[in-house]
Amino acid sequence: MLKARETVQSLPTYHPPLGGREGLRLDFNENTVGCSPRVAEKLREISRDALARYPERGAVEATVAEFLGRNVDEVLLTNGVDEGIHLLCETYLEPGDEVLIVVPTFAMYEIYARATGAKVISIPAGEDFVFPTDAVLSAISPRTRLIAIANPNNPTGTAVSRADLLTIAEAAPHAALLVDEAYFEFHDKTMVGDIAQVPNLFIARTFSKAYGLAGLRIGILAGEAGQMTMVRRVSSPYNVNAAALACLPEALADSEYVSQYVRESVTNRRRLEEFFAAEGIPFWPSRANFVLARFDELRVPFVKGMRERGILVRDRNSDYGCAGCVRVTAGTESQMDLLFEAMKDVLRDLRQGQVR
Repeated sequence: MLKARETVQSLPTYHPPLGGREGLRLDFNENTVGCSPRVAEKLREISRDALARYPERGAVEATVAEFLGRNVDEVLLTNGVDEGIHLLCETYLEPGDEVLIVVPTFAMYEIYARATGAKVISIPAGEDFVFPTDAVLSAISPRTRLIAIANPNNPTGTAVSRADLLTIAEAAPHAALLVDEAYFEFHDKTMVGDIAQVPNLFIARTFSKAYGLAGLRIGILAGEAGQMTMVRRVSSPYNVNAAALACLPEALADSEYVSQYVRESVTNRRRLEEFFAAEGIPFWPSRANFVLARFDELRVPFVKGMRERGILVRDRNSDYGCAGCVRVTAGTESQMDLLFEAMKDVLRDLRQGQVR
């Protein structure tokens, strides 16, 4: 009888709530108004012949490299950040190697690492989810081959300083340091300028959040040119589809569209934090496009009540250290007005015992 590898059988499963996502989507940190109109127009222009050909990513990688201020041999387009994580695991991990992650964080770091037979060492974040730099440094060993850090982190929204990340990279020259900048646009701090001087540093970016291209599945993995040569060996030459390659230059060119959305999202992130403070709901200040808040015993009926009002928020109760927590994406001003009205109604009913 055919059986999957023991490593695969023991993997944790990632179950994002993808079914029935109708309504105002404030659960996945997506762009809440959609992609640039220039991207939509480009999609309409894609010909039948273009879709019949295998995609060629080289020219678009050159465009992206210029956008990042890097050389083209330092940049690889990927099928979202997920593939970038997967490629690093396949390039650098052997069974028995060690991978360091700080929890809570993005689930796919652990899943892709453990799939190789590597041992994942989870380091708890500090009080209020502060990044535990000293604990990470203490956990580095000769077996450490990958350190994965989301900056800003998901689901907490907390950030790590460049100085601390450089210290970690220097302390583990034998390990790949992945800095996942999926929420870079809302944080506006990056380490992409350090990759030439720090040969074990890799930066991941996505176009699923600020750019509104989650459905096209396209991201970036950047690193020192020599290391990227090795990563490319395990990458498919056709990993990014033709529609995504056609649309990405348009998305990059329409910088004002993205900038305007980011400005509005950041402003409304602050409004969301102010709302939670006024309602007496504990939350963690965020550097991303969402806020994590603790609802404790109100969590389940709160999520249910919001869905009944046509607004989706994300239950993060199962994440390490996030018992009773819900994550809410910050959208546009009008969307936040709807959110605040609905949250006031739900919280009032819950506090009066009218919702179970």
